[in-house]
Amino acid sequence: MKYRLLLKPTAYRQIKGLDPQVARRIVNALLQLQEEPRPPGAARLRGTLSGYRIRVGNWRILYTIDDEAREVQVYRIRHRREAYR
Repeated sequence: MKYRLLLKPTAYRQIKGLDPQVARRIVNALLQLQEEPRPPGAARLRGTLSGYRIRVGNWRILYTIDDEAREVQVYRIRHRREAYR
């Protein structure tokens, strides 16, 4: 059963501001999270950030998973040098 994908408004704005080719790759990765929210290569975040992250080239998608509600909530999409600040 698929997970529901929820984008925080900031994550949505970050996608809209990207180069179309990069945005397409990000959207494809997001759609795959609906099928498998913990894909190979996903890393659990530590410290002040919670949830998981996946890499898409030089970009990072930060998200949380609610297994009971079957939801993936994306809260940040940033270039790797800015993602964890």
